[in-house]
This record gives sequence, C-alpha cells and structure tokens, in this order.
Amino acid sequence: MSGAVFDPACQAIPPMQVHGDPPQDIPRRIRAAAQRDPGKTALIAGEMQWSAADLVDRMDRIAALLHRDGLRQGDVIATLAGATADHLLLYLGAAALGVGVAPLPSSAHPDAIMRMLENSGASAVFAESGAPALPAGLPGHRDLAEAVASAARCAPLPPRDLPPDLMFDIIYSSGTTGAPKGIEHDILFRDRQVLRFVRFGLDAQAVVLFSTPLYSNTTLATLIPALSQGSTVVLMAKFDAGEFLRLSQAHRVTHAMMVPVQVQRIIDHPAFGDHDLSSYRAKLSTSAPLPPPLLRQVLDRWPGRMINIYGMTEGGVSAVLDCTAHPDKVHTVGKVGPGAEIRVIDAEGNTLPSGQTGEIVGRSTTMMRGYRNAPDVTRAALWTSPEGDIFIRSGDMGRFDEDGFLVLLDRRKDMIISGGFNIFAADIEAVVAEHPQVRDVAVIGVPSERWGETPVACVVLGDGATVTAADLLAWANERLGRMQRLAAVAALPDLPRSAIGKVLKRELRDAWQDLRAEDSVAHV
Repeated sequence: MSGAVFDPACQAIPPMQVHGDPPQDIPRRIRAAAQRDPGKTALIAGEMQWSAADLVDRMDRIAALLHRDGLRQGDVIATLAGATADHLLLYLGAAALGVGVAPLPSSAHPDAIMRMLENSGASAVFAESGAPALPAGLPGHRDLAEAVASAARCAPLPPRDLPPDLMFDIIYSSGTTGAPKGIEHDILFRDRQVLRFVRFGLDAQAVVLFSTPLYSNTTLATLIPALSQGSTVVLMAKFDAGEFLRLSQAHRVTHAMMVPVQVQRIIDHPAFGDHDLSSYRAKLSTSAPLPPPLLRQVLDRWPGRMINIYGMTEGGVSAVLDCTAHPDKVHTVGKVGPGAEIRVIDAEGNTLPSGQTGEIVGRSTTMMRGYRNAPDVTRAALWTSPEGDIFIRSGDMGRFDEDGFLVLLDRRKDMIISGGFNIFAADIEAVVAEHPQVRDVAVIGVPSERWGETPVACVVLGDGATVTAADLLAWANERLGRMQRLAAVAALPDLPRSAIGKVLKRELRDAWQDLRAEDSVAHV
C-alpha cells in the first residue's frame, strides 16, 4: 500500500504485511486445537466445564441456529450480555458462520445503546436477563439463554471457508451523545492478534483467567488467542478480588489479563498472602498505565512476569513492557511490540527524534478496518508518512527515551480511564450542559483509589440559578451511563481559559485537591 492514496469509504486500512503462514479464521484454529486434545477442558464458567470437543460442537450448533434463522455471511448481530459462557458461545458460533458481532456495553445509557444498534446495522439482538430494556417490538430481539439452549437441537453446521477481510466484530465506546464510534475488526485483525499474543506463553498448557467484560477489547485481545491455542479459559461473570484469588488457586491459573484497578484491588486484598499463586507464569495489564508503586508491589509479591501492554482497540499502536525484566523502566510503557512501528510526530506531522515530545502514531499487523459508517472520522484518525504508509493516531502525547522505551506524558483527547474503561469528557459535558441553569461546564478525571480515575464536573451556573451542586449531581447521574457517572460536582464562579478560549483542564486538575473540600462541592 506504500505510496497509495487511501480512501476509508472504499477500503479497509492496510496493516503491515506478515510473511509466513497464511491467515486462518478463528473457528478453524479452535477446531485444530480440539483435534489435538478433544477431551481437554477448554472453558470453565462457574460450576460448569466444557471440553475442547464440547466447545466446537456447541459453536457449530449455534452457527447452524443462526443460519436457520436467516443470518448469512457478512451480516452483523448485536449482544447485550456479560462475561458468560452463553455470550462466548454465541460469539464463536457467529464467527463460525461468518457473521460479525457487535457486543454492546451494557453499562452505557439506553439512548447510547440504541444509537450503537442503529450504527451497527445489526440484523438481530441477543440479550441476557437483566440487560438494559430495549424498545418493545425491536426487530430480531432474542433471549440469549433461550437461543443457546435451542441450538442443541440443531445439527452442527459444517466448517466453511471465510475470507480474511470478512467482518469479525465491532467494538464500541460507551459514549452518551453524538455519533458512536464502532471500531471494525476483520478476521485478519483477530488472526494476527493470535500471533502477537502467543509470545506471552498462551499455549495448550496455559490456564487463563478473565474478569473483564466481553464487550471490551481488553478481554478479546487475549481470550481469542487463548482459545485458538487450546488454553483453558476461566470466565468470571463479575470481578471480585477475593473470588479472583480463589479461582487462581483452585484452577492453577497461569495467566490473567487485567486492568490496573483490578491489579490494585487484588494486591490489596487482606487474603492475598493466603493463596497459592505459584502457578502464575505471567500477568498482563492494559487499558491504563500501571502506577510504579503498584508495579513494585506486584514484582515483590506475585509470582510470574508482570507485562504491561500499551495499545488501542483501533490497532496500530503497540508497546510492551516486561516489568520483571526492566524494573528500572516502570515509568514507561515499554518498547515497540513485534509487528509494529511507532513514531512521535509534531503538530505539522513531522517525525520527531528520541527525547522530543509529540503525538504517538502507530501501524502494525493489526489495524482496524475503520470506524463503522464514519469515513470522515476514520480519515481524521489517520496519519500518512512521507513513505506513504498509513498510521493510526493515538491522541496520546509521549516521547522515546534514550533506550527506546516509550514514555507517556499526557492525553490530547479529553479521555478519562476509570476501572480500565475509556470515558470521554465531552460526552458527559454535553449532558450536564443540557441543564437550563448551567452556563459552562468542564469534566476532568481525578485520582480514585477505587477506580484509578473518576470523572468530576466543574460548572458555572447562570445568573439567578437556584440549583445546588447536589441537585445537579443527582440530575446528571440519572442521565449518564453507569461507568460515566460523576463522583462530584463543583460550582465555580468561572472556568480557567487560555487566550484563545480553551478551558485549561490541567489547572482544574491541579486545583482539585483544594476545590473538593469547599462547601460548593457535592460528592456522591
């Protein structure tokens, strides 16, 4: 693709080329693993266990059910469900048929969920009990558990050849307002991810514990490679630090993919030292930086390597830090991962040398197809090098140190990472600004022992306003998704702004410790 003109409305973003084995679809890899050891335990969820042969059988029966119900290769289904066996089996069954999956974040506001559904173009929606209510009569709405149970009466669908550019899934951010951004992954993206993650030891002897939702790429980036290599997968429907420790010991877990707030809660659990964690080979963490003090605790107390992964759901950017091998570099996110290239560029798009700060851009063997039905947004997310290679913009600011380790400094985007999930300040600001007595608003992320970061709103009320900060906090949180809810609202006389009118959020963050104790601030 070097030197070519790229139009996201017409083609997928070209990934870096891989020389060697041709791409395979994920169901084919899972079948091959089952053929090698059909009786091996492949999936554990609660008290239930499935062998590798069982997993393939159920996958192919669900594919047959979807085919019977009129779904065809290239269609998309949506899901509203947790980290359950039924949800995973449906995901795999859809993949075996060549149907893409849009797993929707159930923590999002119902209005946002409806916008995601519309954007995805899903032909059917599968929801578990307790999922957010959808409008009555929504076409294709089905109960997830009933669908998976009824698939047992279908004959398994024979394996079929699937082209590598076929849609595999669409991962959404949990925005509240505006057009949702659905990140499209094809079969090639997920297959190349398998090749990139097996280097962490995801093999047939691995037992991998997952405690983050299936709608998060944090989960899928490791879950799919683990299943493809014949690892044993242990699913937690809901994260609990004590239960995590119990499962780790009971199943002799070797690997886990987590977000930093989970790592913190596990290491802080009073029973941490009472559990045998000697089976661990590696812990993986992503979605947010690992604070150096936390990393040092993990290195001292938790067996196995600690690996921090810096990347994007969109792909492109990839850096890996083996904290065990480089304890002196825990302030960085590591070196550029295999099969990736990262550059740091200035505002004019010039590549900067080591030591200079700019925006991080990357390309790799895993690159999204683009944002769903949003060619203009896709185009804005790309940077083309002088050589004609296409990179994805991260929106993060950083620099390379003298040893080639990447240092993150600040985010260009107004994004808050809470519990490992991305929250966009603009989405929350748009909701708060709808209140008739709010004149101005800025949302920032502040430190939280529980979530890593949590959003708070600084507002300027209009003349004659009677609403209190407490009233506004309750009003806004009724309208926000669960992960977006504000921890506090501060009523200020004005917001700090630059000479060109930009709100200086850094000043608000720096002043928050003093602001939070004032009478004009309401807390949850």
